Amino acid sequence: MNFTGVGYTLPAVAAVIVVCVAEPALLRTGLFRRPAYWLTMLIVLGFQILVDGWLTKRDASVVVYNPDHILRLRFPWNIPVEDFLFGFALVTAVLLGWEHTRQRQTGAQS
Repeated sequence: MNFTGVGYTLPAVAAVIVVCVAEPALLRTGLFRRPAYWLTMLIVLGFQILVDGWLTKRDASVVVYNPDHILRLRFPWNIPVEDFLFGFALVTAVLLGWEHTRQRQTGAQS
């Protein structure tokens, strides 16, 4: 078993970095300072655990990952940590896009 990380881990980490850098450097929506954003992320996390837990359960996986392309850290219910990174980046990117567009259309500043 050789770990390359290129398949899934590297893009997952890169996606989180891009989203976290884009907010203060380019978009400046103030999203990360809002309690509603963090509450949204907790709700998403709860549903992500339920769905990913079912999809990646050890006894009957629907989704199987190549072990050479992930860190092999799984929590809870056999969920690869990379899934949480991609989930965070995806949901945050969409919310940032919506908020940035709303602020441009209304001329609002956070």
